[in-house]
This record gives sequence, structure tokens and C-alpha cells, in this order.
Amino acid sequence: MADALVDFRLSKPSFDDEKLLFTPAQPSGNAVPLIFAFPNDYTIGITSLGYQVVWATLSSRTDLEISRLFTDISDPLPREPELLGFSVSWELDYVNIFKLLDQLGIPLRSRDRNASHPLIFGGGPVLTGNPEPFAEFFDVVLAGDGEVVLHPFIDAYQEVRGSDRETKLKRLAQVPGIYIPSLYDVTYHSADGEIAAITPKHPDIPVQVAKQTYKGNKLSTSTVVTERAAWENIFMVEVVRSCPEMCRFCLASYLTLPFRTASLEDSLIPAIQRGLEVTNRIGLLGASVTQHPQFHELLDFINRPEHEDVRLSIASVRTNTVTEKLSRTLSERGTRSLTIAVESGSERVRQIVNKKLTNEEITQAGINAKAGGLKGLKLYGMAGIPGEVTEDLDHTVNMLLGLKKSAPGLRLTYGCSTFVPKAHTPFQWFGVDKAAKKRLAYLQKHLRSNGIEYRPESYNWSVIQALISRGDRRLAPLLELVRDYGDSLGSYKRAFKDMKGQLPPLSYYVHDHWRTNQVLPWQHLQGPLPDETLKKHLEQSGAAQLSGASI
Repeated sequence: MADALVDFRLSKPSFDDEKLLFTPAQPSGNAVPLIFAFPNDYTIGITSLGYQVVWATLSSRTDLEISRLFTDISDPLPREPELLGFSVSWELDYVNIFKLLDQLGIPLRSRDRNASHPLIFGGGPVLTGNPEPFAEFFDVVLAGDGEVVLHPFIDAYQEVRGSDRETKLKRLAQVPGIYIPSLYDVTYHSADGEIAAITPKHPDIPVQVAKQTYKGNKLSTSTVVTERAAWENIFMVEVVRSCPEMCRFCLASYLTLPFRTASLEDSLIPAIQRGLEVTNRIGLLGASVTQHPQFHELLDFINRPEHEDVRLSIASVRTNTVTEKLSRTLSERGTRSLTIAVESGSERVRQIVNKKLTNEEITQAGINAKAGGLKGLKLYGMAGIPGEVTEDLDHTVNMLLGLKKSAPGLRLTYGCSTFVPKAHTPFQWFGVDKAAKKRLAYLQKHLRSNGIEYRPESYNWSVIQALISRGDRRLAPLLELVRDYGDSLGSYKRAFKDMKGQLPPLSYYVHDHWRTNQVLPWQHLQGPLPDETLKKHLEQSGAAQLSGASI
């Protein structure tokens, strides 16, 4: 393993322009050598607020010696790391995890590692949502918010640092929010059938692992600012966490419940003041930033004369909170367009997904955006929502044409994805609608011809995303095959053909509607809401009846 590390150790780090907003602790003489990796380029990884915060949290401990690793650059790496962690925020980054493990000389499968190899741990939204497709590759999964799982994880590891791997893993399994995949057996009704049961291998291993949630009112802020980030020299401030709207397909809402807001006086304003000491670019993050109860007071603070040169960016906002004041503030602070999620122009579809929004409010958002000086409005929608019919697409086209007429000169962009089921949401039992591909093309035909910029996401990528979001452990060898075949939908189909009879077909994971009483791949992993509550939310949507699904 040591020889495999040489290339990384000789690579020249390019972190010189970083402005740190924390002071790393001086590692003690017996500190644990830990590599914290992001499975993509530095520019992408350092823009992840989650990666920044976990790195800073780990670096605050004197009993750890932290080295960062990206696919293109790294710190000097230890020859014998004891822990190797990955922050995983995009499904297809698993390919880069494979590459990094290979380059470090570490076996891909947990079962093939021995005492000379580090424990491989991971966290982030992908692994917290459904880690099972990757269960064979991780020794440890941290399920939940870093604020509450990181320190207990390291503390428990220190207790068994000198022990064998099995002892370490059994001890870590006792920590709330820490999931050890190898300590659970998964059985199936048949090799290519449904899951029969998921059970712990030992009586002292928890039957369910509950996602751990931080409920404080001091949320995350950037720990480093750099011109090499995807958002150059930006200081990010998490204004809210989760979303009170609870759209029934939305992982970002359901997985991060309850909705929390950062304290204005104790968190947001001090954080922004600290960020302005190193940059004039501020980014306000959150699934529903403008629903912070003191958002207008926050705008007033940013609008002060002494902040005249501040450049402000804001994440997607709730449509009916787009005021002329907000638009003017953004326009005067360097923002040219605003992003809102509307899901559909059909009132009926929005009711299905619990999007509490009217077409009149969408139109008013456009009017206010233009009146405030913004040049463009980006709207995000979705095709293939359960219960959707072609007529609903016509409503979307008409809504956008009406918006164009009401706010002439405002550049409209409509980005459209395909509905993909996500774990721990009410729509987790639905499959991807095959008709979505044609519906994306239908929207393209009717929008571009009317002068509205249309940006559809790849339907093929949605199929792969659904495969991973609803996958189980039987996908492990398939993912390894795909790596060898090349990263395309055709490679996945080829791998399924090669493995026929060893796992269900692609359509089972992607397109089939699942019964609400079948064992889900993540059945042993408890999200913020129990399945019975999710079933009630599903029933309230009426989507199953409207789509003709028997779930």
C-alpha cells in the first residue's frame, strides 16, 4: 500500500490561494492519520459547504492529522492512514471513489481489506439517503448531520484504535447514526427477486440505524474562501436547513427535517461580517432561503451603505416570496437572474406533489423580478410526476407564455428534469415514468419555438440516478462492471445483461412501482419520518390512483 501512495505524495498541492476562516489544531504526537477525500476535482469539492465544514471540524481535533484528497490535487498523504473518509454528494462520483481507492492500493470491497488498510468511511446526502448500492465498498457510513455524528465517531474509534478490524467495527456500530454495512445480512426471495429481510448479524448490533439530526440554530458557514472554487471567492452562509413545504418527491426536504433557521443576531450577521473580512461575495444557501422568518431584516443588513460593494447570490427561493425589494437588492448586488422551482404549470400536478403555489403567484414573481431590475428568471420543473398527463404539459407551456407576456423583456429559462424516486420520501415507492422522455421532447418543441430557453436534463441520467437511488447491495458487482465498460446508460444495460439471473432487471429498480408493504433496501435505516407517516403523505397526494399504480 505504501508504494501506491507515492504518486500522491509527490503531487504538488495547489492550495496557496486559500483564505482559511478557522485555525487548524496542531496535531499531537500520536494523532490518527486521516485522509478526507472528495471524489471529484478540487474546484467542485471545495465549493461543497458540507465538505468544508467536515474538514474544519475534523481539523479542530488535536488527536487527528488531516490530509485532504481530491482527484486532481492533494495534501502530502500519510503512508499508513488509519481512516479514509469520502464526502459523497453526487451518485456518479462512485466511479472516482473506485479510482482513488485503486490509486491508493486499497481493495474496493470491505471484505477484502485487512489490518494494513484504513477504515473507509463516508457521509453526505447520497449515503445518508440510500447507502446500499455502495454498502460493499464502505466500512462505515455516517448517517446524519456532521455536527452530531463526527465527534462521537472519532471518540469511539480512539477507544478501539489498537484493536482488530472486527472489534473496531462492532464498537463503532454502537454509536447512534453510525452504520456498519458488513454487520447486516440481506436475504432475498430469489437471486433476482425482492428483498426478504435485513437483519443484524449479532444481537448487540441495532436493528435500525437512525439518521442523526442537528437541531441547533447556528448553521454552517464557509471555512475557506478561494478563487479556485466553482463560485469564485464566495463565502457561503446556510440560512435555513430543510424546507417547510415538503414537496412529496423532495429528498432535500424530507431527509433533512425538521425545518431549522439560523439565528439572525447570533449566527447569520456575525457570519456575514466575518466573511466580508476576506471577500465581498456572499452566497445565501438553503432549500427555502426566503422563508427565514427574519429574511427581510437580513436583506436590510446587506443593504446598508457600508455594504455597497457586496456581491450577493441566493439559492432557489420560494416563488411567492419574490418581491420587488428582493429583486432590487439582488440586482444592485451583481445578480442578473433568480431561480424558482415551480415543478409544473399545472395546478393539479402541483397539488399532487404538495407544491403550494398558483400560476398567479408565478406570474407575479416574474413581474416583481423585472421591476426590481433582474434580467432573467430561471424556472425549474419536472416531467413524469406520478399522475401527470399530457394535458398538464400544455398547462406548463401556457403558464410560461403567459409569464412572458406579463413580464416582456425578462429572459425566461425553463429547466426540466425527470421525476426520480428518492428514499425516505412519500414517492419512494414510484418508478420513473417511461413517458417522461417523450414529454421532455414535447416541452422542447412547444417552448423553444416560442422564444423560451429550454434546458432539459438528460433522461438517461435520470434512469441511472433512479437505479442508484433505489438500488440494493446486489448492484455492487454491476457498478464494478460498468466502471470497466464506460460510464453510459448503454454500459449499465450491458452489465445487467451480463448479470441476468443474479439480480433483478433494470426495470425493477428504475420503472416498477413498489408495494408499500415490501422490504425496501433502506428498511433498516430510519429517516426523519417513519414509513407509516410517509404512507399517509402518499395517500393524501392521490398520486397512486391517478397514475393507476398498485402500490
